[in-house]
Amino acid sequence: MLGCHIGRMFQVTVAGGSYQDGLSAVLQGVPPGMLITEQEIYGDLLLRKPGADELSSPRKEPDLPVIYSGVNAADTIEGAANRNHTNGTPLAILIPNLDRHFIHIKQYQDTNRTPRPGHASYASFAKYGPDDDAIGAGLFSGRYTSTIVAAGYVAKKILKRCGIEVFSYIRELAGVRCDDIDHAKALEYTEAYKKMRCDFDPFYQEIYVKNRITAEMRFLEKTRILAQVENEIDDIRQKTPKMIPEEIRERYGVHHIVNCPDIDVSEQMVEAANKISATGDSCGGVVQVVVTGVPAGLGEPVFSKLDGELGRMLGIGAVKGVEVGAGFAVKDMTGFECNDQMHAEDGKVVFDSNNAGGITGGLATGQPIIARLAVKPTPTIDKPQHTIDKYTLENKDLAAITRRDATIVGRIWPVAENYTAMVILDNLMAHYGYQKLKNGE
Repeated sequence: MLGCHIGRMFQVTVAGGSYQDGLSAVLQGVPPGMLITEQEIYGDLLLRKPGADELSSPRKEPDLPVIYSGVNAADTIEGAANRNHTNGTPLAILIPNLDRHFIHIKQYQDTNRTPRPGHASYASFAKYGPDDDAIGAGLFSGRYTSTIVAAGYVAKKILKRCGIEVFSYIRELAGVRCDDIDHAKALEYTEAYKKMRCDFDPFYQEIYVKNRITAEMRFLEKTRILAQVENEIDDIRQKTPKMIPEEIRERYGVHHIVNCPDIDVSEQMVEAANKISATGDSCGGVVQVVVTGVPAGLGEPVFSKLDGELGRMLGIGAVKGVEVGAGFAVKDMTGFECNDQMHAEDGKVVFDSNNAGGITGGLATGQPIIARLAVKPTPTIDKPQHTIDKYTLENKDLAAITRRDATIVGRIWPVAENYTAMVILDNLMAHYGYQKLKNGE
């Protein structure tokens, strides 16, 4: 299958499917000397996994990652203290599927003749034929985005060392929109939200805080624990601390469900989404990604423009549009209104606005990079729909499906955040190399 690879300098290849044994991400370009653990990767994975709140699918996948290769198995010399540090070889991360019971597979087998409207099931069958990985939709399932989150976490960690921050949040959900938020405030809120989610995630507490899986374990030791967890999923989930919205708001300063930097607007979003879900339908929204600390000149022209590279986030399932800066609003502006005028201040270039979203001519201006993703409503809904039998082309009715996400906007923002990090890091590595050559170093 083509299309499962991205990057020039920082390269990521993903594989697997929703109901295969698992998924994987292989990263090339990770520098040596970094300590990366499954626990910290899972800290991002838990943000997009299903079954975490009332707006997401009831599937119970814990999304526990395993680092398979790319780190030192022991100190390279006695006292080197570089065990589990990256060593410059490809970093492979596995994400086993632990919640794939026969009853769920049977449900797919019973309905796979009739493609779900709005889903990739018909087009995928047209391309791959009867051997198409239709159980759980394979790579067309939202589960594959776990590989992007895992790989993107590594990219974010590298970028952070270079003074670059990448973060994301929900800007709009079910027609309820959040006003512009100061970037520093939005970053602080998002970090607090992530901390809250880790503290309330039962698998994070049971597996990592209690050291059932540690970085020092061998691969087979970790898989033995994962086999145990497969039989303990329900028991572990029952250990989830009760989330009292008022206490979470007071302790963390965030909403207990929605990662939107305005708590009151977050509550309105949840109410609007639940109102739509109660009718058996689903809703979409907008995710915003912000990148700060990017050096001016980052990116390439023509076919590899930085904003064009960010546009590849259309590859995230359910994303139907990507805009940078003012985006489509520029059509209603005059040139004077749209242009980001600039002046010098204390030896630095300062822009009076950021309608370009931090990118002009495909190159970064040094301003914050702003991208927004339009996320469509979940195609799997609790309403009967018209479809076909893809083998006989007879007209059919698709029964309502109750195992679904009311919205997937809340699971897309961590994917967008980490996808952006992969794109920025790939360009940063090329940028550093170009600057060295330009300066004759």
